[in-house]
Amino acid sequence: MPRAASSLRVLSDRGIPPMHGSIETMKVRRWSDAVIGVVLFVSAWLAPPGAFAAEPPPAPIHLTPGAPQASSALVAELAEKDRQLFDAVFGCKLDDLSALIADDFEFVHDKYGLTADSGAKFMDGMRQNCKAQEAGTNFRARRELVEGSMAVYVLNEYGAMQMGEHRFFALQPGRPDRLTETGKFIDLWRRIDGEWKLARVISYDHHLAE
Repeated sequence: MPRAASSLRVLSDRGIPPMHGSIETMKVRRWSDAVIGVVLFVSAWLAPPGAFAAEPPPAPIHLTPGAPQASSALVAELAEKDRQLFDAVFGCKLDDLSALIADDFEFVHDKYGLTADSGAKFMDGMRQNCKAQEAGTNFRARRELVEGSMAVYVLNEYGAMQMGEHRFFALQPGRPDRLTETGKFIDLWRRIDGEWKLARVISYDHHLAE
């Protein structure tokens, strides 16, 4: 018996498998590794530029500071404008009122919706109301600002926002002024040609007096 065959038989008799199976397995693995290497090389060669580049850093965060706080001078100035406004409204001083109202004025009321979308329409409504008071078909009234409720905020590149609470009273000859309702307001004042003009009003949260 040839020596090689005898050796294989001895190994087999001892429970050790022949070596030729392991050699074939090693050949397959080497071939597989070679194929994988070629595939990776081709993939890298065909990949577009930057495909394996590091991710770009996150975009920087740029924040704009808020508007400056309203100065005491601005608060006082708009408080005076508020006084002039309601003095003209309830005193039927139409020329004084018109001088305070912007051409593109808008008035939104929680009871009636958009009541005016221009200064001209608002003034028309005020003229009708004043005529009704003169004719005695509508009562006269006054407005009272709730002390300590006014707040003013700067609106950059626009003007300022004024907020507050107020009370309304019916005026009846020979009788004490009668509280009719309370409400809140937001007024947007815009600086036009060096003068403050009332551009927007939101009148809301009205409650009838008990």
